[in-house]
Amino acid sequence: MTLHVAFAGTFSATLEQPVRTHLTVPCEIVVADEAAIVPRLTDTDVLVTLAFTREMGRAARRLKLVQVPGAGLDRIDRSALPDGTWLANAYGHETGIAEYVIGAMLALARDLTRIDAALRRGSWESQWAVGAPAPPAWPELAGKTLGILGYGRIGQAVAHRARAFDMTILPFRRGDALDDVLRQADYLAITLSLNETTRGLIGARELALMKPTAVLVNVARAQIVDEDALYHALARKTIAAAALDVWYRYPTAVGPTWPSRHPFHELPNVLMTPHLSGWTEGMLEARAKVIAENIGRVTRGEPPLNQIAS
Repeated sequence: MTLHVAFAGTFSATLEQPVRTHLTVPCEIVVADEAAIVPRLTDTDVLVTLAFTREMGRAARRLKLVQVPGAGLDRIDRSALPDGTWLANAYGHETGIAEYVIGAMLALARDLTRIDAALRRGSWESQWAVGAPAPPAWPELAGKTLGILGYGRIGQAVAHRARAFDMTILPFRRGDALDDVLRQADYLAITLSLNETTRGLIGARELALMKPTAVLVNVARAQIVDEDALYHALARKTIAAAALDVWYRYPTAVGPTWPSRHPFHELPNVLMTPHLSGWTEGMLEARAKVIAENIGRVTRGEPPLNQIAS
């Protein structure tokens, strides 16, 4: 039996070759963007995609599995899935994202990007400078409190590494008192999934509860934090700094794309990265194996790994 497998979208396409190396069943594979894949879905058995729309659902006559190549399901319209179609996601990004969080906290605590830029100009912003006072000593992560909003795979991986830095871990789970975490955290890592409960969870009121020395690190989804409130909190130094790996705008065409309607790029207290905290060799290998395994399971009529309940 030859399965027809489609990879839709830029991110899914990056996994096509790694998945091929792990396939154990014959497959015909097509790769296209999310719009162009729709007319190809009439004979597709497995669709690897970050998004699933009603248009896709209407076109998919024999679809057996929608395989999300990541953990987030915020672009999947579950009501559009044809009857009998399995839905599964993939992980493997916990280690990479957790390492990013630790690195971002260190980079912001010691202002490494600014110090690097200064030394490239010949300016020694340190105790070694001649004729200038020594700068304030850097804070250490040891002894600081790390609040973690979302204590799933990523949150627990962050906590595991932060404990090695002698940080105090303050996890936030459903039912916990969010305000208490916000007030106590020296660093706040956001690792929640995006849904109607978490969308806009952190707004102006919540940011105002945080310490003025607090640092926010968002590796989840931008929309968990109100865009206007976050920009103004950083611009006005309501909080000290932020590392942002997830954004309010993403590229839709070739050329420059500003990640927000606000000029976060003009703020010196923001570390900006283009949604790549989990982009590691380990992640690619782990997800390729899971996707290939689930394609094989379809041929055997077995439920997929990481199946999402309807």
